[in-house]
Amino acid sequence: MGAQLRVYKQKISSAQTTKKITKAMELIAASRIQKAMARVRASSPFARAVTRAVSAVSTHSNVQHPLTTEREEIRRSAVVVFGSDRGLAGAFNSQVIREAMQLGELLRSQGVEPVFYLIGRKPVGFFQFRRIATAGEWIGDTDTPQFATAEEIAKALIEAYQLGGGDGGVDEINLVYNRFVSMMTQTPETVRLLPLEVVEAEDTASSQVYPLYEFEPDAETVLDALLPVYVQSRVFNALLQSSAAKQAATQKAMKSASDNADKLITDYTRLRNNARQAEITQQIAEIVGGADALASSK
Repeated sequence: MGAQLRVYKQKISSAQTTKKITKAMELIAASRIQKAMARVRASSPFARAVTRAVSAVSTHSNVQHPLTTEREEIRRSAVVVFGSDRGLAGAFNSQVIREAMQLGELLRSQGVEPVFYLIGRKPVGFFQFRRIATAGEWIGDTDTPQFATAEEIAKALIEAYQLGGGDGGVDEINLVYNRFVSMMTQTPETVRLLPLEVVEAEDTASSQVYPLYEFEPDAETVLDALLPVYVQSRVFNALLQSSAAKQAATQKAMKSASDNADKLITDYTRLRNNARQAEITQQIAEIVGGADALASSK
């Protein structure tokens, strides 16, 4: 019985230590969520301004720009997977990887070769373990994404798109990332980035009516300058959304782990008390039995 009590005490101590760690990680994730959401809100005005500018140029010019023109044949399609560098975030990485793999299967069924670009150590590890070839990998900047990383990713994607699927590039680009919906919900989302589909998010009644524009030096040059900036802003927004969703997923996972640790502590405490009570009962029984034996021998 004494050995059993020691085992239960060790289990209780281990669960209490685990709870301290998970509770601390939960509080850290909660504080980081607010910063991540603040960065998402701060990037929104710029993204909307670039969207309006690209909308104006695309609407009021007849230029067939490479980034806005649909390819006649789609041979290769880029799939950019936004994951995280760290785990302990529940289904955060698994659901975005599952979404990317399903998109890859859909593309293959249509006769299109998927080309994967990975962001985060977890997606990279998943693809390396399964020996799936990738065209680009970026790690180490998923917790607090920097705009320089978005610029680097956007540059690689635009170069591959301009090269074309027939020459080893790609004919379209898709972003797959977790979108922050609420503290409890993070949903995987797939967005086609190129060829560019500019859609205004404002209501028709209140949407801005663009005047007739004159472009200097010309509309094609303006698009050459605007569209890479637009791609960078979309990639950076996906990085920020993924970062906020990851922190929310971590908080939810750590809260669940803390609750499970509480349940383990309660269960092991009950078992320890039962074992202690059984030991006391056995000792009393042995004392009474010994007293009866002495009394009967007289």
